[in-house]
Amino acid sequence: MVTADDTPAPRRILLVSGLSGAGKSSILRILEDLEHEVIDNPPLGMLDDIVARAERPVAIGVDSRTRGFDASAVLEAMARLRMNPHLRVELIYATADESVLLRRYTATRRRHPLAPHGSIKEGIEEEIALTAPLRTAADLVIDTTDMPPPELRQFVESRFSPWTGGAQEGLTVALMSFAYPAGLPREADIVFDARFLRNPHYVPELAPKTGLDADVAEYVAEDQDYLPFLNQIHAMLQLVLPRFVQEGKKYATIAIGCSGGRHRSVTIVEALAKKLSAPDGMGSYEGAGQWPIMVMHRELARQGITSWRWARKPVEPALSDQSRSL
Repeated sequence: MVTADDTPAPRRILLVSGLSGAGKSSILRILEDLEHEVIDNPPLGMLDDIVARAERPVAIGVDSRTRGFDASAVLEAMARLRMNPHLRVELIYATADESVLLRRYTATRRRHPLAPHGSIKEGIEEEIALTAPLRTAADLVIDTTDMPPPELRQFVESRFSPWTGGAQEGLTVALMSFAYPAGLPREADIVFDARFLRNPHYVPELAPKTGLDADVAEYVAEDQDYLPFLNQIHAMLQLVLPRFVQEGKKYATIAIGCSGGRHRSVTIVEALAKKLSAPDGMGSYEGAGQWPIMVMHRELARQGITSWRWARKPVEPALSDQSRSL
C-alpha cells in the first residue's frame, strides 16, 4: 500500500531570468553546485522537452539572449509546466540598480546584449522594459545591488539547497532591516516604519553602535510604544503569513525601516525574529512552527558587518525507511 509519506515530492524546476549583469549566471552556478541540472538560454520551444527528459531538479536560464525570447512566451511555458502536479515550477528574477549595472559593465568592458552598437544605458533600459512582466510574475526577486558574492551564495543556498525543498515546506520568512533614505527593499512584501521610536543616534555613547548591541536594544525598548508596536507586527504576521501559504507563496520578506538602518529597525527585527521562532511564535496555525526564518540587516551589510543568519533553520525532511536502506 502506498502511503502519503511514500509519495515523491514534486521535482523542482527553476526558471532563472533577470537583467544582464545582475548575477543570473552566478545564481545558475550556485544552483549547479546544489545538484540542479543547469541549462542556460535554450530555445524556448525546448523547455517542455528539457523538463521531460531531466531526472534531477532543473535550473534553466532564460533572458533576453534566449532565441525567440518573449516574456509572454516564458509565462505561457511556465503555465504549461505548472499543470503537471509532479513539478514544482518557480521563477527567479535577478535585478540590480541601473547605476550598479552600468558600473559592472564599465569594469568588465563588455557590451550589453541588447545594445551591441549603442550605449550600455540604452541596452539596460530596453531590457528592463522587455523583462518587466517576468519580474512582476517572479516567485523570488533577488536584488544584487549590495549583495557581495558570498552573501549571494548564502542566500541562494538558504532557499534552494536539497533539504529546503521537501514536500512539507510551506514558507521561508525573511526579516530585513533597512534605512529609508537608501530606498525601500525591492523584494519586500510587507514594510513597517520604526522611525517614530526614540532614536539612539542622538545619544553619543550609543550612536556608533547598532541594534545588535544590548544597550542600544534596551534604549529602544524603553520607548513606551515599542512593545505595542512589536506586538502589533507579530499579530499582523500571524494573520497574513498563513494566508500567504494558502495562496501558494513560498517566500515572504518582512522589512522594518528607520532613518539609518542601524538602531531601531535592527532592534525590531531581532526582537521579531525571537518571537516568531519561539515554539508558539505563530500561534496555533498548523505547520507554522516549522517555517524557516532568516534575518538580514541591509545597511549593516553595506558597512561590512556580517548580518545574514538563520533565526530558525530549515528542518531537513526525515528519510523514509526505503531511503535509509539504499
